[in-house]
Amino acid sequence: MIARPDAAIRDVRVAAYRIPTDAPEADGTLQWNATTLIVVEVEAAKQTGLGYTYADASLVRLIADHFRGLLDGADALAISQLNDQLWASVRNLGRSGLAACAISAVDTALWDLKARLLELPLAQLLGMRREHVAVYGSGGFTSYDDARLREQFSRWVQEDGCRWVKMKIGTDAQRDAERVRVARATIGEAGLFIDANGAHTPRSAIAFAHRIAEQQVGWFEEPVSSDDLAGLRQVREAIGAGGQAMDVAAGEYAYTPDDFRRLAEHGAVDVLQADLTRCGGVSGFLQAAALCEAFHLDLSAHCAPSLHLHACCAAPRFRHQEWFHDHVRLESMLFDGAPRVENGRIAPDLTKPGHGLTLREADARRYAI
Repeated sequence: MIARPDAAIRDVRVAAYRIPTDAPEADGTLQWNATTLIVVEVEAAKQTGLGYTYADASLVRLIADHFRGLLDGADALAISQLNDQLWASVRNLGRSGLAACAISAVDTALWDLKARLLELPLAQLLGMRREHVAVYGSGGFTSYDDARLREQFSRWVQEDGCRWVKMKIGTDAQRDAERVRVARATIGEAGLFIDANGAHTPRSAIAFAHRIAEQQVGWFEEPVSSDDLAGLRQVREAIGAGGQAMDVAAGEYAYTPDDFRRLAEHGAVDVLQADLTRCGGVSGFLQAAALCEAFHLDLSAHCAPSLHLHACCAAPRFRHQEWFHDHVRLESMLFDGAPRVENGRIAPDLTKPGHGLTLREADARRYAI
C-alpha cells in the first residue's frame, strides 16, 4: 500500500489502565472489583486518533508487537485495507476474544483519526441518521442491596430522564423476584430490563420469566449463554407471546460478522446487541448494523457509551445505547468530551472533529499498569 505523505501513520501508542470499581460488583456468572481499559492512539499529520477497549492488559503487547508493523507508514485513510490486514494477521492466533478486542481499539482509533484529518465529526463522516441517542440506565448488580438498587434506578429515571433501566439477575429465583419487585416499585412506569449473563438453563429462564410476568419486564438479556442458539430461541418463543411478552437480547459476545449472522439466522433474538470494543470497532459495528437491517432486527449498543455515540447516530434500525454504570463513571473520569445524559438521551458534539474524546493523561497515569 502506498500512503499519501499527508496521511501516513507515524506513530502507534498503546497503554493499559486498571480502574477500581466504586463498590464490589457481580452479575449472574461473575464478580469483579476493577475494570481494565486498553487505550490506542494512532498519529498521522500531527493529528491523533483514539480508540479503546475493555479487556486485558495482555493486549498491549499484541498491539505494540504484532499490529504496529502493519500500521507504520500506512495510509491512515485506507481503513478497509488496514482492517483486512489486521484480521488476516491474527488467523493463527484466534480471531475472536482478545484479538478481536485489540483490532476493535485500533479500528476505532483509525476512524477517529480519519475524521480528524478530514476535519469532520465522526457521525457526519459515517452518515448521520439521528442527532441524539436514547440510553437506558444499566447496573443493578446482584451485589447491591435494595437501598443501593433504589438509589441508582431512581436517579436514572427521575434525574436523568431514562425511559428504561436494566438490572442483573442470577439463579436465586426467590431473591431475584423480590429484587425485580423492588425495581418496579422504584421506577414506576419506566421500562424494566433484566440481564442474566447466561446464568440460566432454558427451563429455569422460562420459569423465572413467568414468575415475574406481573412486573412488566420488557427485555430479558442473555437468559442462557449466547453460545446456546437453540436455547435462546426456546426462551424467546416461550416468553414472546401474550400481553406481557419480553424481548430476548444477546450479541455482546459476538466478535465477527458470522457470530451476528448466526444469532439472526437462528431466530435467537428480538434485539441484536453489538459492542464496538469487541466486534471490530466502528467497522464491525456498522457491519452488525447492516445485518440488522437485512434481518429486520433492532440494534442496541452494549456498554462504552462515549465510544459508541457517533456510530450509533449512523446506524439504521437503532433502538438504544446502554448507559453502563462502570463505563459511564470511568469515561467521565478519564476522558474529556464524554457525553452527559439529558432527558434520557446523549448527543455528539458536532463542533469537534472525530468522536471528540481526549484522554486526560494526568488523571489516567495513576491507574497505569
